[in-house]
Amino acid sequence: MKKSRFNPSGAMRAGAYSIVITAVVLAILIAVNVCMAALPASATEYDISSSKLYSVTSNTKSVVNALTEDVTIYWIVQADAEDAVIEKLLDRYESLSEHIKVEKRNPDVYPTFAEEYIDEDDSVYNNSLVVECGERSRYIPYTDIYITDSSVYSYSYTTSFDGEGAITSAIDYVTNPDQPVVYRLTGHGESELPATFSDSLEKDNITVEDFSLLNSDEIPEDAAALIIYSPQSDVSADEAELLSDYVADGGKLLVMAGPTQDAELTNLYGILEPYGVTPVEGIVIEGDRAHYAFSTPALLMPDMAESDITSPLTDEGYYLIMPLAGGLEVGDNSSSATVTSLLTTSDAAFSKLAGWDMTTYEKENGDIDGPFSLGVQVEYEGGGDLVWINSGIFLEDMYNAYSSGANVNLAMNALSSLIGESETMAIRAKSLNYNYLTISDSTAGLLKFLLIGVIPLAFIGVGIAVVVRRRRLLK
Repeated sequence: MKKSRFNPSGAMRAGAYSIVITAVVLAILIAVNVCMAALPASATEYDISSSKLYSVTSNTKSVVNALTEDVTIYWIVQADAEDAVIEKLLDRYESLSEHIKVEKRNPDVYPTFAEEYIDEDDSVYNNSLVVECGERSRYIPYTDIYITDSSVYSYSYTTSFDGEGAITSAIDYVTNPDQPVVYRLTGHGESELPATFSDSLEKDNITVEDFSLLNSDEIPEDAAALIIYSPQSDVSADEAELLSDYVADGGKLLVMAGPTQDAELTNLYGILEPYGVTPVEGIVIEGDRAHYAFSTPALLMPDMAESDITSPLTDEGYYLIMPLAGGLEVGDNSSSATVTSLLTTSDAAFSKLAGWDMTTYEKENGDIDGPFSLGVQVEYEGGGDLVWINSGIFLEDMYNAYSSGANVNLAMNALSSLIGESETMAIRAKSLNYNYLTISDSTAGLLKFLLIGVIPLAFIGVGIAVVVRRRRLLK
């Protein structure tokens, strides 16, 4: 039998080869780790949170990608007290643009740093921010990032995270000194703008000034748009003519007006008549259970057409709640303007002539058959644009809460479209609790039927079948 001989030089070569391979693999791993560490957070982390707390929308990317000046975000936070959500969000912003830099300022080390950025009445909270570009700055308190709202209707509290909306708004503010000014028409019993809508305007850096046509024969030249909200009396014929000429000459007009209790808005609605749009007397009631909410046929859930104003809502599966709305009939348009019906009822809708004095939701003699439009957009060849939503109370905070914020977002999208600020459309606060699930009355009835009737009976049936089968097997 031939014996094999041990070859020490071969063993050494094999050992050396193994060491080299191991060193190469380790070097590759180290290089990969170094490269991964150098990559921005957006490329190495994936946001799997249910409300996408750590992600930014395309709206923010549009604002950030357009930056030509350096922006510094100062993070006012004590050591070891950093909020993890804010930290990851700031990493996202910093990775989006080389023009954005985040710097921490510990109030224990820099106790007077925030004083030059805040008003006398403001308080400095831990995890607050200051966004600065050149000589312009904005302070974002922690309470504007984590927003807690109390509801007088449900006696509950909701908390939402609005970090992206607050930071993007601040960046837009400090980098654009020329912010739009919108004028609100007064002098006809107009309601004050609801708090949620007003807050959204401020967040989007839109300044609102009151304005009356009673003491002026022209609309201010710096008006990015004109708002008419919930007037309780009609405008004069001269005012209506000024408003018509304003839009025809390239102006932007947002009207949110509907049936009133004590007056008819004949002259105001006359603005729409040249375009084949006429109001329907009374208040619209829905006959289709899939088009009204909370078992109340006067709380309409209209269908939304595809447009820049409504698509952000339909794409995310939101529904509008339109209370006590009037109908509009869209007929033949002989003008050069383009008329689009944004919101429509079902074919089963009808308008009750009794209006605010109605005592029943049932259809009565004289009531007018639908379908109707509840909102239209009129676009003029000369650049003028008019959006009309035919309800004067749909922006009230209660109805906006019922729609999970969709009502205010509709108005904000309409206004943003009018003034050409589409990138600011609806950067939503992200709920840390829950949102209302807005469903139609018919869907609610079907769910009750399934959950209370069909599913329990199905389980009982399966149980009976199992018992009977076992008894047969035992015989």
